[in-house]
Amino acid sequence: MGKKQELKVNGDLETTVCKCGPDATCRLEAVLSVDERGQMVLPKDVREKMGITSGDKFALVSWGKNGKICCLALTKVENLSGQVRSLLEPMIQGQE
Repeated sequence: MGKKQELKVNGDLETTVCKCGPDATCRLEAVLSVDERGQMVLPKDVREKMGITSGDKFALVSWGKNGKICCLALTKVENLSGQVRSLLEPMIQGQE
């Protein structure tokens, strides 16, 4: 994906169109396996709920400490807004 950039978000910066906040729920949607090529498959029902279609682009955001990643999140690029989108835009363009 080219060069990596560290993204730091402070305060109440709105980062997505869906506006996840205190009223949002967090739940386990599926348990995924990684195949020998490093690929994972999102279950059909999850793709349908999120409106994912072939060719959609995602931002992969990681959280970690001491050089180790502990959590990953995927966000549709089209849902990024404002400062976050302008920070990631050069990397997004490099993938097209």
